Amino acid sequence: MADFRSFQAVRPVPDAASRVAALPYDVVSREEARKIGEKNPLSFLHIDRAEMDLPLETDLYDPAVYQRARKTLDEWKENGTFLKEEKPCYYIYEQTRLGKTQTGLVGCSSIDDYLNGVIKKHELTRADKEEDRIRHVDVCDANTGPIFLAARYPESLKECLSSCKSAKAPVYDFTSEDGISHRVWVIDDDAAIAFIRSSFENISDIYIADGHHRAASAVKVGQKRRQEKPDYTGKEEFNAFLSVVFPYDELTILAYNRVVADLNGLSAKAFLEAVSFVCQVEETDEEGAKPSKKHEIGLYVDGKWYRLTPWEDTYKSCDVVGQLDVSILQERILSPILDIADPRTNSRIRFVGGNQPLSELKRLADETGGVSFALYATAMEDLMRIADEGKLMPPKSTWFEPKLRSGLFIHDLR
Repeated sequence: MADFRSFQAVRPVPDAASRVAALPYDVVSREEARKIGEKNPLSFLHIDRAEMDLPLETDLYDPAVYQRARKTLDEWKENGTFLKEEKPCYYIYEQTRLGKTQTGLVGCSSIDDYLNGVIKKHELTRADKEEDRIRHVDVCDANTGPIFLAARYPESLKECLSSCKSAKAPVYDFTSEDGISHRVWVIDDDAAIAFIRSSFENISDIYIADGHHRAASAVKVGQKRRQEKPDYTGKEEFNAFLSVVFPYDELTILAYNRVVADLNGLSAKAFLEAVSFVCQVEETDEEGAKPSKKHEIGLYVDGKWYRLTPWEDTYKSCDVVGQLDVSILQERILSPILDIADPRTNSRIRFVGGNQPLSELKRLADETGGVSFALYATAMEDLMRIADEGKLMPPKSTWFEPKLRSGLFIHDLR
């Protein structure tokens, strides 16, 4: 059963929250982070992407980057940008995008739950990306970015959150530049805290929605601290990591689309002929190429849009992973036809979140004479089933929107 703990958050003072809150470090490029930082001296990217405040030639993994992050974090604690809660609390984090709201609980998840499979994964991680966040967490002595989790909430827990929201005003209430509203409530009532803790003790499965690298890194820092303190009791802060757990049925998954820079030496005609052995190919317009259900894929190449419908015999005998559209695309088109055997490392492919319009896929394909693929979003139920079966999804299978903002909650490890 899940061990989900309250904690003493380090968080922005209310007047600073909207300026501190930032997108996760891994969805912002180095150049984008620098531009944001130049305009906003309080953006949390000054901590999460601290290289922005160092010379351009600085290597991303230079020790100076992590030391700069720690320095800025300490300065903001000292100068009043951040406060520290007086007692362990839970927090409600509500986000609204395009009229749809998701309401999660902020707390700390046990590293043992991650290690023993209560917290379930569905993606592989890369050692280099893990090492970056391990060093960041270790040097900062804090979890600075929350892990995005999902669970099957009992109705009683949802009712508890609703009551807590009604009982007091939010400490943060702002709308970010992308039009997403963010509201946060502090749960400091002892009875509510005890109820939440006991409610999670009856939840058997929690799923990583987004943040596999951050989760793996946080756990490895916790294991490192355990080795350094062999008499640990399990109650130390390093035994848990910062998380936000949402009801799975409130979450929105968007497609994660693909753009390949070239046609692997094929003409557009030859490429389409090869694809026709895998899918029914119908020429259409941009609107018609937007997938409306599972097993529809939009394709743009050589100035034209197409709707692809995979032939049923290409997937009907496959397991739940093999029946995902991202798997069909990878195994039947990207790898054999376009020679993209490993999308994690191949520089010819790029991934575009489903928050971008199809016109962006067209633009990117036209830039290099390549090809774009628009996918239908993976269902949350498929993600959970895959995780339950201990299987893995192809890389970049899901784009959760809205993204959690970093900087609103920090978990000190000391």
